[in-house]
Amino acid sequence: MNEAQAIPLDIRLMNMTASALFVVFVLALLGMALALTLRHPFFAIRGITVLGDVAHTNAVTLRANVAPRLSGTFFTLDLALARAAFEAVPWVRRAMVRREFPNRLRVELQEHQPVAYWGAEGDSTLLNSFGEVFEANIGDVEQDVLPRLSGPSGQGAAVLAMYQTLQPLFEAADLPLEQLDLSGQGSWRAQLDTGAVLELGRGSAAEVQARVQRLLKTVTQVAGRYGRTPQAVETADLRHADGYALRLRGVTTQATEPRKK
Repeated sequence: MNEAQAIPLDIRLMNMTASALFVVFVLALLGMALALTLRHPFFAIRGITVLGDVAHTNAVTLRANVAPRLSGTFFTLDLALARAAFEAVPWVRRAMVRREFPNRLRVELQEHQPVAYWGAEGDSTLLNSFGEVFEANIGDVEQDVLPRLSGPSGQGAAVLAMYQTLQPLFEAADLPLEQLDLSGQGSWRAQLDTGAVLELGRGSAAEVQARVQRLLKTVTQVAGRYGRTPQAVETADLRHADGYALRLRGVTTQATEPRKK
């Protein structure tokens, strides 16, 4: 009979239980030590390095606004929440946050590049180069002149694309496009810097572009018949199949009644 068989079963069970409890105790101690290490004040976030686009965002102000919203240490900080905190700052489009051992963060920012005002006059919303709507202090816009675009929610990119299609056509005719609006029913309306309002109708970019080209190719000749230039256009309706309706400032097609004596 060997030695293992000589040890009673209950003794062997007790030994196994004691060994298991010892392992559990050691793991618990290691877990507590790890938890204390992860939360040790030495690893608290003590500095933030800001890189990238900061034209509209002062780095010092950025740190002051975001730092109070960051919780945790170098090890426990939630990077997704930290990124969201930075992206909540006006003008910040994207933020990439990384840890720098032992207690710093490295943040690379991408700012919105405004290309148009968005919405009604007086709104504090802008449209960036990706067709994304964002809010910011309008007074911080550096560009002297930006067009005003508007449309249903989620249609910023589509409106920007249409503007980029039509703007060169109007610019070449010395009639800069100042406003472009997409209605909820899908109809386009443009306003030039001369004040002229143009009903462009519905359709694809190619269809709207063709109607605008038809107008611009003939409007000088049509306005000239009445001694006017294209800058005298007050309204134009391009929604007709084979032409357009035009109103010129100072020109009327309505007959006036003679005065009664």
